[in-house]
Amino acid sequence: MAADLNPDWLSCLPSFWSYGVTRDGRVFFINEEAKSTTWLHPVTGEAVITGHRKTPDLPSGWEEGFTFEGARCFIK
Repeated sequence: MAADLNPDWLSCLPSFWSYGVTRDGRVFFINEEAKSTTWLHPVTGEAVITGHRKTPDLPSGWEEGFTFEGARCFIK
């Protein structure tokens, strides 16, 4: 389950920047001018914390999560 996105945090995106959300709930940022993407917010330099999620392909009791740096991890 993804965490609610902070509207104040989103409103501070610089010009030419937008964001997207992957199917698994990770938030990424799009620089429309440079035609590039990043997992890190262009102002804060931090990844969005989207919380943990259960996936059908994981063993029972396991969840998927992401670190502050955007790295994928698994939690039991």
